[in-house]
Amino acid sequence: MTSDNVLIKVRGLKKHYNGGTIRALDGIDIDINKGDVMVVIGPSGSGKSTFLRSLNLLEEPTDGSIDVEGQIITEGKIDLDKFRQKMGMVFQHFNLFPHKTILENLTIAPIIVKKEDKAAAEKRAMELLARVGLEDRASAYPVQLSGGQKQRVAIVRALCMNPDVMLFDEPTSALDPEMVGEVLEVMKDLAKAGMTMVCVTHEMGFAREVGNRVVFMEDGKIVEQGSPDKIFNHPESDRLKDFLAKVL
Repeated sequence: MTSDNVLIKVRGLKKHYNGGTIRALDGIDIDINKGDVMVVIGPSGSGKSTFLRSLNLLEEPTDGSIDVEGQIITEGKIDLDKFRQKMGMVFQHFNLFPHKTILENLTIAPIIVKKEDKAAAEKRAMELLARVGLEDRASAYPVQLSGGQKQRVAIVRALCMNPDVMLFDEPTSALDPEMVGEVLEVMKDLAKAGMTMVCVTHEMGFAREVGNRVVFMEDGKIVEQGSPDKIFNHPESDRLKDFLAKVL
């Protein structure tokens, strides 16, 4: 990959708690390229979610730098709200406004934050709802949707801001097993369309099938990374071999 393809450049990223006794991130160096579908795997407590949340400064790093499209965001001289428009984030829980319809949930940020015309925002929201098979639920309220439907709406909500990259923090872990597939299908479609994605997930099938890069973390460090074939079929470190033996 040439440097022109690098969307996010992470160097020496650290996140320490409790006076440095807890090292959630302990020196992360990685490039995220345009069009990457990077899947981050590892045991609980390995720093996966902290890494993801640091990319849009939901976690403030203790040390290191994050360069997004040529802008060092860790230097504290950025318009955080404007910067976060570039990064769509999908969490484990959907965080939809219960008192607003699905369409209102989708258009509130583009209208208020990006000052978009209401009609234009609604048109784009309806197009995206159609893409995930939920256009008939636009006037429904969140309580009327299943967990899988809510998570698909949460993905659309992030896409409504037209981000450059999508961050997924274990988006299926709070769902019933039978609803996981419908959310993963939406993510697969996004990957096929060329969306740059960083996904923290326990879904090894998704990592193997959709990811073009898999990153294995433990103790706040990247232990191993590479193609799905390399990580799943030719692991090098004993720790990764042990992890895969337990999860596959």
